[in-house]
Amino acid sequence: MNLRIRKARKSDAKEILRLIIELAKFEKLTPPGKAEQRRLISDAFSKNPPFRIILAFDGEVAIGYAFYFFTYSTFLAKPTLYLEDIYISDKCRGYGAGKKLMNELISIAKKKKCGRLEWIVLDWNKNAIDFYDRLGAKEMKEWKFYRLTL
Repeated sequence: MNLRIRKARKSDAKEILRLIIELAKFEKLTPPGKAEQRRLISDAFSKNPPFRIILAFDGEVAIGYAFYFFTYSTFLAKPTLYLEDIYISDKCRGYGAGKKLMNELISIAKKKKCGRLEWIVLDWNKNAIDFYDRLGAKEMKEWKFYRLTL
């Protein structure tokens, strides 16, 4: 594999959406509809985007992505890089793309003087959990994840 990581560009929109649909199938979720896809791309490449995207490539083919944004820790008094989604195409797993994406996120977090990097993982995704464990990440067992959908 010829792996490289870079910031997403508006010209990557079709590839980003293709990968999001792959992720939805993998997670057995309904992928975003056309209106949501348009809004997502519009938001991603707006003047003040609410999130950022980095892409993993094998040569010229996008094989994965990470969506992230920044929150703030009142107790650390520092920003937190929150990883919304990380995904690598099934056939491309095990070649280091996920680790390269995570290393890039760590680098971004350090540059932004973040105190931590956080994310959630589905409890059935053993491969992802094992990957995060190998990175040295710790499960926050004392915290429960809640969602209020508006």
